[in-house]
Amino acid sequence: MEQVKIHLSPRPRGFHVITEEVLQHLPELPQTGILHLFIQHTSAGICINENADPSVLKDMNNWYDKNIKENEPYYEHTLEGPDDMPSHIKAVFTGCEVHIPISNGQLALGTWQGIYLGEFRDRARSRTLLASIIS
Repeated sequence: MEQVKIHLSPRPRGFHVITEEVLQHLPELPQTGILHLFIQHTSAGICINENADPSVLKDMNNWYDKNIKENEPYYEHTLEGPDDMPSHIKAVFTGCEVHIPISNGQLALGTWQGIYLGEFRDRARSRTLLASIIS
């Protein structure tokens, strides 16, 4: 097994396709195996979804913002700003890890699939992924 830490460039709030940035940081992939990606944060998430139409990214963000609102009176965790508690909730819904099969030395993503970063903070810093390649 091989592990690589990937430091993603900071991004604004919303969903972002990060497939190419992840691939740039990986060593040559084995012919077969699994890539496990784990995000080391509680206010951002990763998942796999549509990579072709940018309106999907906007729609995902709009749905999250509509359904997981800021400034709810029942939030107690508010010291880090109005986007903090909602970002934790959004991260739970999105998830903190993905597993992607490796086939013929490439990620076996479907034609329309890409790796998403869900950035849920307004002023986020760089995010760190731990990539484990299991062959």
